Amino acid sequence: MANIIQIKNISSGYQSIITNGKHTIVGDEPIKSGGTDLGLKPTELVLAGLALCKAATIRNYARKEGWTIGEIDASISQKVRKNSEGKFTSHVYTEVSINGDISETQRSILINKANDCYIQRLLEDEWNIEHATEKAEEKFTIPN
Repeated sequence: MANIIQIKNISSGYQSIITNGKHTIVGDEPIKSGGTDLGLKPTELVLAGLALCKAATIRNYARKEGWTIGEIDASISQKVRKNSEGKFTSHVYTEVSINGDISETQRSILINKANDCYIQRLLEDEWNIEHATEKAEEKFTIPN
């Protein structure tokens, strides 16, 4: 299944209207980077996707097991280092709190399941990102 995200970058700062055709969010850069700070910056959007996936994976597994849980709170942070060759190494740290009447064993199982969420597996696997090309038509298309 192909995911298509369209972005319209407007002339103020780096504000971008981001849509999947059904839902819309705003992305931007901080003021210190020349943005207007009206939305999440690109790295925050990536981390938000990872955090959302982890929380959804916990909830999904708990439902399948019939375990009653309440809110899931997650904090995710990233430290990036650039090596002498200009390559980046990212270290992502996640802390999760699960409210609910579950045992410590169940809580541990759920937190471990979060580490196997789809987005984490996707980010840890191989990426082949094609270089940008000029958009020929208004509608975005995925090459075969």
